[in-house]
Amino acid sequence: MGCIQSIRCKPKSFRESIIVLEVNSSIDANPTSIDESSNVVLRYRTPHFRAFARVLVPPVAGKETWTIGWIQACNHMEFYNKYGNKGMSSWELPDLRDGKIQAISDSDGVNYPWYGNTTETCTIVGPTKKESKFTVSMNDNFYPSVTWSVPVSDSNVPQLSSIHRDQSFTTWLVAINQATSETLVLQTICWRMKLHIQVDPDKPLGHRAVLLEPVAQEQPRILGKNDPIPPNAMVKPNANDAQVLMWRPKIGDPVVVIPPKY
Repeated sequence: MGCIQSIRCKPKSFRESIIVLEVNSSIDANPTSIDESSNVVLRYRTPHFRAFARVLVPPVAGKETWTIGWIQACNHMEFYNKYGNKGMSSWELPDLRDGKIQAISDSDGVNYPWYGNTTETCTIVGPTKKESKFTVSMNDNFYPSVTWSVPVSDSNVPQLSSIHRDQSFTTWLVAINQATSETLVLQTICWRMKLHIQVDPDKPLGHRAVLLEPVAQEQPRILGKNDPIPPNAMVKPNANDAQVLMWRPKIGDPVVVIPPKY
């Protein structure tokens, strides 16, 4: 229906007018690669998670500034490195582990709450007369180093026997009004990265580690109904600053090897 000329049409709000034209998400098909070039650490590189969206933004009335982009949070983390019968080292997020929070920010640590500020975000400064289309994209993967020897030992004898990792993330496409902090969740993606590496420390360097599973990761899910963003996903600390490396021996008390950075 068109507007009756004698009645002035109320313009649609930004919230009603912004449109996600396209959203795609995937995890690369290549398996996790293992690097044994160092006699101090084993390195592995997982496939990349990728997210891409094309957004149509309406004309912005007044001097409003909107940023549209990706926010990510970790909501589950298991990361164990076993050393035979000695024990295991474990990267942990204490508040998440203890159930004190639902999720923790996975921001780059600078541009809170955004995952990054290059391809990951776009800012629209009003007033603008025309609608605009743009894309925002992000990617994420793991590339850690794990010591061959027990991390709290002076010995450099290789004893690493397995690596287990299972992490879950929620990634949101979000529009935020910079003046009012009004936050619009436009899309929600859930994804998970798992791996299990078996290690024989008695074998020569270059022949110790074997990727057991998974060869291919489970693909991300784009939700039909958006999940809300938990408060801790929007603020400091991020996961990298909050994580703690623990040594959990078979016998004796746990030891903090690397404390949190915040």
